[in-house]
Amino acid sequence: MKTKVLLVTAIMLVSLLNTNAQEKEKHFGFELSSGASIAVTKPGSTTLNPGFGFEGIFHYSFLPHTGVYAGWGWNCFGADESFAGNDVCFEETGYVLGLQFKHPIGESAASYYLRAGGLYNHIEIENSDGDITHDSGHGLGWQLAGGIEFDLGKNWSLTPGVKFNSLNRDVENEGVNVPLDLNYLQLRVGIIKKF
Repeated sequence: MKTKVLLVTAIMLVSLLNTNAQEKEKHFGFELSSGASIAVTKPGSTTLNPGFGFEGIFHYSFLPHTGVYAGWGWNCFGADESFAGNDVCFEETGYVLGLQFKHPIGESAASYYLRAGGLYNHIEIENSDGDITHDSGHGLGWQLAGGIEFDLGKNWSLTPGVKFNSLNRDVENEGVNVPLDLNYLQLRVGIIKKF
């Protein structure tokens, strides 16, 4: 009986110490990231020029190395020629929600992170005057990401990384349904404030 009491007491003490250590960790964070976007497919048989985008996401860590993230992003690609005309922009905007795993790299101030999430985005095509000529409407896609988080101190971190987005939507052009399969890599640098 004494062994059981000692074992239960030891487990409770370890749990209490672990809980206190976790309370010192910041569970919430907000990240802004930006950088180049490079299409790896031709939506509607259109060759897209390298683009640019940004994303703002909130993080919440519910376990020491595991958390969720949610936010909004925008990416824009130019196209010299397309089914929608010449000198147009393909803009993808919408929401992301996913899981994140982050783990320290040895004893350094850096951690690696891996993310997998779902997208609820749409694709708009704008002409050279900035008018929206086509809109796919929102639909589901997915995102994978990975990178390094460098602790800068005072709850700030720098996050260079790579993301891959995949979104398959359709638009109607002169009575014909045009599939817009937009898959692209994003080279991002972000900054996180933890609170």
